Amino acid sequence: MPSRNRHVIAVVVLAPLLAALALWAFAWPASRIAPRDLPLGVAGPPAAAAQVERQLERHEGAFEIHRYADEAAARDAIEDRSVYGAVVVTARGPELLTASAAGPVVAQFLQQAVAHQAATQGTQVKTVDVVSTPAGDPRGAVLNAATLPLALAGIAAGAVVTLLGLRGLRAVIALLGASALVGVIAAGIAHSWLGALGGDWWTEASVLGLSTLAVGGAVAGLAALIGPAGTGIGAAAVMLIGNPFSGATSAPQLLPEPAGAIGQWLPPGAGTTLLRSVSYFDGAAATGPALTLVWWAALGLGAVLLGSSLRARKTGSEPASGRRELSTVA
Repeated sequence: MPSRNRHVIAVVVLAPLLAALALWAFAWPASRIAPRDLPLGVAGPPAAAAQVERQLERHEGAFEIHRYADEAAARDAIEDRSVYGAVVVTARGPELLTASAAGPVVAQFLQQAVAHQAATQGTQVKTVDVVSTPAGDPRGAVLNAATLPLALAGIAAGAVVTLLGLRGLRAVIALLGASALVGVIAAGIAHSWLGALGGDWWTEASVLGLSTLAVGGAVAGLAALIGPAGTGIGAAAVMLIGNPFSGATSAPQLLPEPAGAIGQWLPPGAGTTLLRSVSYFDGAAATGPALTLVWWAALGLGAVLLGSSLRARKTGSEPASGRRELSTVA
């Protein structure tokens, strides 16, 4: 079969497969959003709190209950990102503490679930947003939407470095410079212009830049080790797994397993979680996602340097082999 015909068949077959894979990757998690061991606090007098806990446990597997002595302790747990919300039993009735900054979808779900539970008992629930999203982005849409552009910027940086033939230290410097510039520009747009972020400006810029570097380093590193195909593999992993599994539009605990866990080990998910922490929670629970991004960036840049070294060693050995062959012939 002529090679051109094989190319036509490859396009006809691969395009639908890629579309099906992309549809599955994005649609499957979105269609299965539900709480799975979602950390939720319960506070108040022991007897009353135990009753609330039993009611919540009727939602089998939905919540991971944490007990707190009083409302102050529950608020501290929310601000530390230990729980997404808390039900506080008071003399005036149940009170729901939420944190829309941790995920508006989660806060909305908690309101519906707790309000429905209270309605069956003929009571009403007062809702207090302990850590709210900024006025410039009340629905958290800007932070959610930032995941895809950062992923694309990282893929573009890694691909351009590869296409331009940059290797070794030059490639590393190019990736570092591009990522830093992306971080500054993204912080300028999201924080300064749109008012969607509320933390320290330079910390946010660093997180945005590190998220870009983690993706760019991974793409360029794979390309340096296995050739141009590495660019496609890295881009596909980020776009078809990292992005839809990130939990950016909801929360990792709302995604079906193992999507939620996998997403937090990839740059888009770790970057979104870290950005929430530094923007709205004063850096609470930032260590894990920060280490994840650092590891991705370090491994990617290390792969770039290793690939360049291996290529140089291979190139340097070829003339010697050629000389040995000539001498043998002579």
